[in-house]
Amino acid sequence: MEVEAMRQLGAALAIGLGAIGPGIGVGMIGAKAVEAMGRNPEAAGTVQTNMILSIAFAEAVAIYALVIALLIKFV
Repeated sequence: MEVEAMRQLGAALAIGLGAIGPGIGVGMIGAKAVEAMGRNPEAAGTVQTNMILSIAFAEAVAIYALVIALLIKFV
């Protein structure tokens, strides 16, 4: 029983802490991209493409944290 509780806690901490960084990163990426598009509307297409690519890389970190959490919980 005690080992199972520690596994549950470890899985919760893994995804909880692992999602903080990407959440903050995606927010900062979005804010700066909107700011850049407001200052230079002609470059909106390039900025948007780079923003989406950066968000995908940031979200990959959250997916890694989810995989680790699932491994802790079920393996």
